[in-house]
Amino acid sequence: MNFGSIATWRMSHDGIESSLELLKNEGTSNDAIEMIIKHVEDYPYYKSVGYGGLPNIEGILEMDAAFMDGDTFQIGAVAGITDVCHPISVARKLSHEKFNSFLVGQGATKYAMTNGFERKNMLTERARKLWKKRLDDMAKHSLSPYDGHDTIGAISLDKKGSMSAGTSSSGLFMKKPGRVGDSPLSGSGFYVDSDIGGAAATGLGEDLMKGILSYEIVRKMDGGMTPQEACDEAVYSFHDKLTKKYGKCGAMSLVAMNNKGDWGVATNVEFTFSVGNDQNKAAIYIANMGENHTTIIEPITQEWLDAYEKRIKAPID
Repeated sequence: MNFGSIATWRMSHDGIESSLELLKNEGTSNDAIEMIIKHVEDYPYYKSVGYGGLPNIEGILEMDAAFMDGDTFQIGAVAGITDVCHPISVARKLSHEKFNSFLVGQGATKYAMTNGFERKNMLTERARKLWKKRLDDMAKHSLSPYDGHDTIGAISLDKKGSMSAGTSSSGLFMKKPGRVGDSPLSGSGFYVDSDIGGAAATGLGEDLMKGILSYEIVRKMDGGMTPQEACDEAVYSFHDKLTKKYGKCGAMSLVAMNNKGDWGVATNVEFTFSVGNDQNKAAIYIANMGENHTTIIEPITQEWLDAYEKRIKAPID
């Protein structure tokens, strides 16, 4: 039987590798999604998700996450949650609630505390230094406060044909308190239907939520398009429409997988992702927007990986 996982950004790769081993050994797509995202939430050098994520303008790390079961359409989500080790796990538990399955702010944090989730100060000293440096740069150079919005978004398919989706993000660096992007919003940040496939997004949430692109990609796959065709058609058509209507279009990158394990990607920026299935081991690729609504996808180079590791671990002046 087919199985596979795909997720946004190079930061997802270790989790993708682990998820494929789990799926190979009869693991569920639900467990695979949680595994992929927890890997990223735990790593302190990924500054847009979980532990080590960058805070809002007041120095508080607010996190968003969502989980969806493609068999049942159960969805759980949190937004603005604080001091919780694994927001994705809270979102997954909330997906089992008939009511109150999307909680925000203090309500989300209190739910996590009362249900036994690990409490942890998720703001690292490194992230605090980056926040302070950004404040100083804003004062000295009149810079825009906003910088960075990389979400981990993942889709997984298990051998039984079940599919799941999940997202996790600390959101826009230096955002205003209470700001929520597309990541925890069904149809925008993620969507999955085990009968068809799933999609997940990363980029500027304020623009992504204008197009509900994750749902649109699944709808197009249901109409007969391959995942790649669906991604290209949905993302680039909307990029053009938003540019025409709004005057500009922020960063947006989406990954998709159908119920056969085939995958696709589209992006309007340089974008990395990790993917693997029963036919191919996990690998990291880099994607760019091509001509005529197409996507250029190439294997990542070792030189790029070395530079990436150096960059994310560079000392903070």
